[in-house]
Amino acid sequence: MFPMVCLVVPMIFPMMASVGEESVFEQAQARRADLQLGVYLTAGAVESLFDADPDPVVLLREYGFTRVTIEVYRSGRIVPPEQLVRVRDYFQDHGFAVIGGIATTPGGEVGVHQEGPLGWYNWQNPKTRRDLEAVMRVVAPIFDVFVIDDFLCTGDVSDESKQAKGDRSWAQYRCELMAQVAQDVFIAPAKEENPNITMIVKFPQWYDRFHLFGYPVARHANQFDRVWVGTETRGARTQRFGFVQPYEAFINYRWIASVAPDKTECAWFDHGDCDALDFVDQAYQSVLVGARVLSVFNYSDVVRGQRGDTLLAQEYDHLADLAAAVRHDPVWGVQAYKPLGSDAGGDLYLMDFVGMLGVPLVPTAHFPHEAEVVLLPTQAASDPSILKKMQEYLAQGGRLIMTAGFVSRVPGADEIAGLEPVILHHLTAREIVLDGEEVPVRHGLDLAAALKPKDAKTVLEAVSTKGRIPFLTQSPTETGDVWVLNCHTFSQTDFDAVGEVLLAPRPLGLLELPETAANRLRGVFCDPLGITMHAPTRVTLQPLGEHGFFIQNYNEDSAAVSLTPRRNGNGITYRERFTGNSLVPSDNRMRFEIGPRDRWWLELR
Repeated sequence: MFPMVCLVVPMIFPMMASVGEESVFEQAQARRADLQLGVYLTAGAVESLFDADPDPVVLLREYGFTRVTIEVYRSGRIVPPEQLVRVRDYFQDHGFAVIGGIATTPGGEVGVHQEGPLGWYNWQNPKTRRDLEAVMRVVAPIFDVFVIDDFLCTGDVSDESKQAKGDRSWAQYRCELMAQVAQDVFIAPAKEENPNITMIVKFPQWYDRFHLFGYPVARHANQFDRVWVGTETRGARTQRFGFVQPYEAFINYRWIASVAPDKTECAWFDHGDCDALDFVDQAYQSVLVGARVLSVFNYSDVVRGQRGDTLLAQEYDHLADLAAAVRHDPVWGVQAYKPLGSDAGGDLYLMDFVGMLGVPLVPTAHFPHEAEVVLLPTQAASDPSILKKMQEYLAQGGRLIMTAGFVSRVPGADEIAGLEPVILHHLTAREIVLDGEEVPVRHGLDLAAALKPKDAKTVLEAVSTKGRIPFLTQSPTETGDVWVLNCHTFSQTDFDAVGEVLLAPRPLGLLELPETAANRLRGVFCDPLGITMHAPTRVTLQPLGEHGFFIQNYNEDSAAVSLTPRRNGNGITYRERFTGNSLVPSDNRMRFEIGPRDRWWLELR
């Protein structure tokens, strides 16, 4: 047995207990260079802001908010310009930064509803464009900074859109359409009415589906002055907003930031389907990925007294400290390659789940030639020169981890991987083989294919109705090495089965792997980084620069963790920043216990 150090999640109180009403606001104002907290007021809240208690200024100061976004339109409700000016001036006069915003959702007589499963607009129709342009021309002179909420997209399948689409794919048509809409309906009219206005696009969190519904990320990044990113992962164990994993907040923001590094500034999350811990988890992943501003949706939830807002205010100093540290020492790790507009096949949202295995995954839209380890999911197969890039990368001694879905789509990848040609056929295994024993996996382990090794070595096997099937294989090359992960997360078929359109449709057995299997799999990703972590699944690892680590336990039980850092030797001591406790590695390893839903921030003393 080894001694454990355990942190306990702080108690959550319905009101601030130890910090005065003004002091939280003053503290947040003083640390705005490190981290700003903002809140979004929907059109309904803006219209009725002065009609009832509580006093908005007193309420928002209590929680440390220092900026507000005032919505001008949502679902057919257009806020009168005089009310927008009154609300703007009210907050500015009390020391808040003020931004304008719009939610382009249909309602009333404004625009034309799409034909399709979601409540979005038909942007092909001229009335939609005329009506929203008219709104922009009225409100642009009122605000110098303006954000478009995450409905600048379409799933319309009307005859009108089908005719305009022509021979193009829906994704190509919609991305071209929405790039034009962004310019003609929002950016150009706004800048004509107010040449000083800063225009912001806010992307939602469903990064693997962007192109399907008209988000041309690179074009929008060029068109708009700034970029905000949705990190609204919410609860991971419920279906209301999808079984979205907390690590998705990091993946989504970091991938978009790889496209627009100088423009991406704000993370946006909400209270929906969240307990207080879920809510603050969103804040921590947002800060870890480099966000300097957190925008909370929405003010009406704050009025109702969400416990997450109290906990967020209590955690503000920790979050601001972390934001300042991340600016100098960003999270690094295994590079995952997802080109722009790439189809995910059966690897939808794979990166989120790999991150939840304790792999410090860092996504990028550009092939990471200098990375120590590279993950190539199905998405990477959309790069027409991917085979050449793989060969060059392996020639310099790198480690490639490919999914079976990727191998099936890239001619020649099966030879590199030491496999017979891969034919995809979704299978569900019920057990994984560990040291000769078949161990059950809750929810089953989804496999992409019945892999057949040629020269590859099988490292982990799973048991399906077709017998034992390789789950993880290895094939060394002369200079580098190649691994294949035979997993399936979600495909369009999985979405259709439950009527889901955007988000993870069901739980996965991948996160129910026994700890022994999780450690082996994590080691394949992390060994070249010089870092070893033994821990259950749902314990995340994010290195900060050369000498820091952020480790979070998303389990409902305590987790024993063993961490071997890159920096070792006699006299090395690490400090846990939240408590000030010291940890001295023994045999080059730090061993500790993290309480349920708790987090540790370790740094070299």
